[in-house]
Amino acid sequence: MSANEHLNISSGRVAGEGLDTTHGAILYLEEITVSFDGFRALNKLSLDISVGELRCIIGPNGAGKTTMMDVITGKTRPTSGTAFFGQTMDLSRMTEYQIAHAGIGRKFQRPTIFEQHSVFENLELAMKTDKRVRPTLFARLSSEQHGKIDEILKLIRLNGSERRPAGLLSHGQKQWLEIGMLLMQEPQLILLDEPVAGMSDAETARTAELLNELRGKHSIMVVEHDMAFVTEIAQQGVVTVLHEGSVLAQGTMAQVQSDERVIEVYLGR
Repeated sequence: MSANEHLNISSGRVAGEGLDTTHGAILYLEEITVSFDGFRALNKLSLDISVGELRCIIGPNGAGKTTMMDVITGKTRPTSGTAFFGQTMDLSRMTEYQIAHAGIGRKFQRPTIFEQHSVFENLELAMKTDKRVRPTLFARLSSEQHGKIDEILKLIRLNGSERRPAGLLSHGQKQWLEIGMLLMQEPQLILLDEPVAGMSDAETARTAELLNELRGKHSIMVVEHDMAFVTEIAQQGVVTVLHEGSVLAQGTMAQVQSDERVIEVYLGR
């Protein structure tokens, strides 16, 4: 997906506007099944994520983690089951654009940024504004919009690098910039696919700090294989283990690490 396509499906109204989450869950999946030519990538998968929760999803390759995120973002239609954002938005009936517009943002494993533009310009382009040509050509940032970008720059540890071409950033910095671009959309739910893959130890530690700072302000789903990183951000939250398209185990990191089934199929001894 190109950066332009990424921004097009990520733009929209204020995240969560009209979103009913009175039951406490921002995302609710019930018995989601996805079949490809007879193969069940998801097999009656059920889970829910609370408002403001940071949920870690782990599991072996082929467990269904990416397919699950594809269902949540409208990229893949479930064969059966229900997927709700809040109480009223049936994700299975919405397009990718409508879902992004409603307040779900997704970051893929490889960063999707505008490498020829500065860090500041990337955040400016990601801002929720009227994207038609004329308003864009004649747009001038308000002090409030400048303040928003400055706030995000500090949060993603790129203040001081705002004029630097994004293509010159380190791998970790590019990942942070894309997270910042998502945050400019004010999403209610953020999906992160292996956010620390390829990062140095220092970058991984700073990413853990960033996600811990976002906890409670956004609902976040993190799919990751780095167990040290998961332990750092999971704290006492819930970790979900997927295997063969359904939930194998769920609980605190300590609980899933000591679960014999999880040890057998994923963690090893």
